[in-house]
Amino acid sequence: MKVIRTEFKEVLILQPDSFSDNRGYFMETYHRERYEQLGIGTFFVQDNVSYSVRGTLRGLHYQYPHGQAKLVQVVRGEIFDVAVDIRLKSPSFGKWVSIVLSEENKRQLYFPEGFAHGFCVLSDEALVHYKCSDFYSPKNEG
Repeated sequence: MKVIRTEFKEVLILQPDSFSDNRGYFMETYHRERYEQLGIGTFFVQDNVSYSVRGTLRGLHYQYPHGQAKLVQVVRGEIFDVAVDIRLKSPSFGKWVSIVLSEENKRQLYFPEGFAHGFCVLSDEALVHYKCSDFYSPKNEG
């Protein structure tokens, strides 16, 4: 797996290994021990799938005080993905990182609790899969 560092030491862009042949490809999208070796010890408790059409803007979403670390990947299509540091005492408060995630580049974006998340769909449609470290809590959502 290739790891690309961002300006935030806690936010990582990951590119899992993909094995292709004439039938298609195989890719392991999460393996707890391997991710722990990269410094991602997050225990994920919920997986979500979001389907959207071109131009859809989702976010910026966050939960407080029940924050959610997330591991985001596009299964179909392409998105412009953004994570914003909303930790009030952080020296990087209000700063953000962005990446284009797509089915072609197979990259993932990982960010810990304390970040707001949003994306805009660049392709005709997009299917986004993401893992969360805490359960969805409507009363704590912003």
